[in-house]
Amino acid sequence: MKLIVGLGNPGARYQESRHNLGFMVIDKLAAKWGFDIHVKKHKALSGQGVWNGQKIMLAKPQTYMNLSGEAVLEIIHFYHDKIDDLIVIHDDLDLDFGRIRFREGGGTGGHKGLHSISGLLNSPEYARLKIGIGRPAGSMPVEAFVLSSFYEHEKKILPDILAACVEGLERWCREGIVKTMNEFNAFDLSKAENK
Repeated sequence: MKLIVGLGNPGARYQESRHNLGFMVIDKLAAKWGFDIHVKKHKALSGQGVWNGQKIMLAKPQTYMNLSGEAVLEIIHFYHDKIDDLIVIHDDLDLDFGRIRFREGGGTGGHKGLHSISGLLNSPEYARLKIGIGRPAGSMPVEAFVLSSFYEHEKKILPDILAACVEGLERWCREGIVKTMNEFNAFDLSKAENK
């Protein structure tokens, strides 16, 4: 079974924040594929279904970001899945807003959700979908920035970014990470955000 995990924080307070981009992508996938993701178990909201002949689970950990690995580990153990079948969707400060990047393994880049997952899985070798949010301007603390809402000019292109993420994840399900990286890592709307 393919496991697609979107990272974020539960609760209405964080719903529209940059840190919840993973949750937003899961919601878009669920709506497009007709999956119900309201089952709460394994410390996550999740749902399963079949898309393109493959059994897939979508999950949104409900542990808060820095404990995301607890939910991922429980799901993988319960379903006896392999780390090769996992992809994690998360916001990324080192990518400009408007860019996405698929990656096979790697470090955490300081992301607490990835740190938790890599630590509890005892491996960084799982696929990721990184969604750029850029870095805060001026002296705004990173913690405040990731938990804040998008600027108005960012909201205009956010639907296109989420649509590209969904399309890329469909490609990952069909053809794996390498072909997905080759096609989608050139996606770049960063220059469009101020128009």
